[in-house]
Amino acid sequence: MSGAHAHALYFHGHSRIHALAPECKLVAQLAFVLIVVSTPREAIWAFAVYAAILLVVIGLAELPLVFVLKRLAIELPFVAFALLLPFIARGERIEVLGLSLSVEGLWGAWNILVKGTLGVAASIVVASTTSMAELLKGFDRLHMPKALTSIATFMVRYLDVISDEMQRMRVARQSRGYDPRWIWEVKAVAHSAGALFIRSYERGERVYLAMLSRGYTGEMPSFGMVSATPAMWLAALVVPVLALAVCVAAWVVRG
Repeated sequence: MSGAHAHALYFHGHSRIHALAPECKLVAQLAFVLIVVSTPREAIWAFAVYAAILLVVIGLAELPLVFVLKRLAIELPFVAFALLLPFIARGERIEVLGLSLSVEGLWGAWNILVKGTLGVAASIVVASTTSMAELLKGFDRLHMPKALTSIATFMVRYLDVISDEMQRMRVARQSRGYDPRWIWEVKAVAHSAGALFIRSYERGERVYLAMLSRGYTGEMPSFGMVSATPAMWLAALVVPVLALAVCVAAWVVRG
């Protein structure tokens, strides 16, 4: 249970960003995103500076750019919504390539795209340089409710276990010549889901009793996890401080 549980976004490495304590990265990410969201949408130059800052951080984290770009695909639903805004928004309209587009819709689409992309990119950097166990420990050190962090810890730890159990049950059905694929065969799937729930519940009870017998007191051990030092806090807060300076300059120029 104490081993670091890898997740799909994690990129194994030994960069300076990887070495930072998780709580430092979480606070820096939250501050950066809030600053980006607070920036006036008309300050296009400011968002270019934010992107440059993120590219520097990605370089320091030694993350392949292709790795980050592939994971940015998670925001595609928001991109699709943003692309509709110029067509459906009201107000003053302009002609672009023969299309009648709303000026307010264009600004709204830009606002969603640039701020969403920067926020997702910042999250990807943190997730790619921090294992799931470290992320949960970081939330715990930031005094998130212990019940939530404990539930999340067990959920992450046993998600793969339950997934493997479901796969074994599917293979067992197929080996007996039954592989339901149609809506009228949903009864078999429902029976499998019920059996999976019972097995998962019983496994959870056995694991919990085993943990109690080994001295579990409600907090998971954190072997090998670094604690935040003043130097780490200073290094992590460089990014939001730079972003704050850009944000203030953007509002001053606008005003």
